[in-house]
Amino acid sequence: MNQKIGVIGLGIMGSAISANLLKAGFTVIGYDIRPESIQTLEDHGGSGSTCVREVAEAAEVVITSLPSVAALQEVVSGPDGLLTAAKTGLIVVEVSTFPIEAKQEAFDLLKKTGTVMLDCPLSGTGAQAVSKDLAVYASGDRQLYENCKPVFDGFARANYYIGEFGTGSRMKFIANLLVAIHNVASAEAFVLGMKAGLDPELIYRVISDGAGTSRMFEVRGPMMTAGEYDTATMKVGVFQKDLDIITAFAKNLQCPTPLLSTSCQIYTQALAGGRSHQDTASVCAVLEEMANLNRGAKRSSD
Repeated sequence: MNQKIGVIGLGIMGSAISANLLKAGFTVIGYDIRPESIQTLEDHGGSGSTCVREVAEAAEVVITSLPSVAALQEVVSGPDGLLTAAKTGLIVVEVSTFPIEAKQEAFDLLKKTGTVMLDCPLSGTGAQAVSKDLAVYASGDRQLYENCKPVFDGFARANYYIGEFGTGSRMKFIANLLVAIHNVASAEAFVLGMKAGLDPELIYRVISDGAGTSRMFEVRGPMMTAGEYDTATMKVGVFQKDLDIITAFAKNLQCPTPLLSTSCQIYTQALAGGRSHQDTASVCAVLEEMANLNRGAKRSSD
C-alpha cells in the first residue's frame, strides 16, 4: 500500500494518526508549525514538509487536525495554503472540532479549486488515538467517503457515514456533550468515594466492572486515581473551545442543556485554577478542592 496521505497538524491527535497510518503501510507526508513535531514524524518513518502547499501537492488525501478556526483559515487561505496548491482532485479530510460555519467556509473556498473537503470529526482522546481507539464521524460526498474508508481504517477502529457535509460535526457535538458530562460525573464519583474513605484504585477497579461505568470513567479514571494530570491527552484549555461550540450550537437550536451548563462551570474553575495545560481529568482536582479533600494532586507548572 503506497497511497500517499498528508497530515497537517501534528499535535496530540495528528501525530497519533500519522504513526498509525505509517504502521498500516501508508506513505505519510506531514507539516506542523513546530519543527520538533515534523522531526518526530520523520523519526517514525514519515516525510516532513516545509509548508501546507508542499503536502497538498505530494498527497492524494490530506488530513487536517488543527487547534483553532484561525489555524484552519491559515491552512486553507494562507500564503502557502491549500488554495495555492497546483492540484485538482485532492480530498481534504477535516477532523477537528469547529463550528460548522467555519468548515463550510473552507469547503466553499476549496471547491472553487477542484478540492473537496469531507467533514470528519473524531470521537476519542489523544491516548485513544495512539491505540487506534477512535471513531470517525464522516459527512459530505458519499463516494469520496467510500474511497477514504481504507484511510480511516488505518487510524481508527470504526467509521460512520453520517450524511451531508456538516452532519458529522453535529454528531460530534452530541458526543462531546456526553464526554464533558461523563468526565465531570466520573470525577464527582471519585471525590465522593475518597471523601468516604475508599481507596481510589479500588474505586476504579470496582466501578469499571459495574453498571455505573462509562467510557470516560475507564479512560480518565487512571489519571484521577493517580492525581496526575500533566501528561494531557486533551488539555483543559483546548477542550474549552469544544464546550463553547456545543453551548452556542444548543443555544441556536433553543435546546436546554442543563447538565452541560453545570459541567462547564467545573471546567471554568479548572482554567481559573491554572490547569489550562493539564488533562481534562483534572476536574477531579477541582472537585477535591471544593470538598476540602487534599491528597496532594499536582498542579501544572505552566
